[in-house]
Amino acid sequence: MTSFMLREALQAPNTVADILFGNTEKIKYLANKLNSFEKTAIVTIARGSSDHAASFFGYAVMARIGRWVTSLPMSLVTMENAPLSGRGAAIFAFSQSGKSPDLIAPTEVLRRSGALTAAFVNVEDSPLARAAEFCIPLHAGHEKSVAATKSFIAQLAASVQLIAHWSNDEHLIDGLDTLPDTLERAAQLDWSRALPTLANAERLFVIGRGTGLAIAQEAALKFKETCGIQAEAFSGAEVKHGPMTLIDEGYPLLIFAPSGPTQPGLLALAHEMRERGAHVLLAAPKTGGSSDGDIDLPMVAASHPLLDPISAVQSFYPLVEALSRARGRNPDEPRFLSKVTLTH
Repeated sequence: MTSFMLREALQAPNTVADILFGNTEKIKYLANKLNSFEKTAIVTIARGSSDHAASFFGYAVMARIGRWVTSLPMSLVTMENAPLSGRGAAIFAFSQSGKSPDLIAPTEVLRRSGALTAAFVNVEDSPLARAAEFCIPLHAGHEKSVAATKSFIAQLAASVQLIAHWSNDEHLIDGLDTLPDTLERAAQLDWSRALPTLANAERLFVIGRGTGLAIAQEAALKFKETCGIQAEAFSGAEVKHGPMTLIDEGYPLLIFAPSGPTQPGLLALAHEMRERGAHVLLAAPKTGGSSDGDIDLPMVAASHPLLDPISAVQSFYPLVEALSRARGRNPDEPRFLSKVTLTH
């Protein structure tokens, strides 16, 4: 029997096509509003998988547009009642359900104090969508699996669509047109050779860098919630500090090395860790700077480097779903978790 998680992950290419078709005018309008502010502070509000999407968005905005982005600790509003002003700020909330009080409250408070507010949200009539001035719908439909898949990919795609129009990047705008086809091909890649390494793993490092770090964070969360593996995500640079001492013979690492400026360092790290005796699973496009023999998990190269991480996570979801079942778990119903988490 096919799980909801797998079925929903495989629906992501169609979801992205719906976003690119249905959101264009809204995205262009919001991009024009953002370009009208000369000095805008950018703030993201999110939790869980949505926070990984927000991290992807934040890094890409800083890299492509040159605006500072920070993630808001929501307790500053919900617990501390901090006297924060939204004047001159653009607030971006990311959520699947749009129901969590600690996303809704800061969005309402900062909008009242002058912020431009936008919500990337899957449920268009949710409290969060109503709290924000702008709603960017994710078009993912109803997700039955607790583990989010297509809604996460939808958040990434919608983020890139906004960044493309915000920066007037014609190459990226054109590249988005091919993203649904890229994801269709990525979803069909066979990453099952990773199963023997991970089937009995109790701990794991997931490594990325740049926009790929958000994908590593998402993968680590999925390993925890669906497979019961104590997985930690690190930057390819950060892992060389304290965490490096844990890596010894046979230690499992999953390294995401999408194309772009961070790829050479990640390929070098994979080689270094293999020399140490670690069991490295390297995910990279075959067109990358590594030979095919070094790549354990091939990636479909997208038409633009900013889209490669989205291709990577599309290939990852069927793997982690299969791993969950191989470890005797139900990927749709992780223990102690529910689809909507109402934190304050």
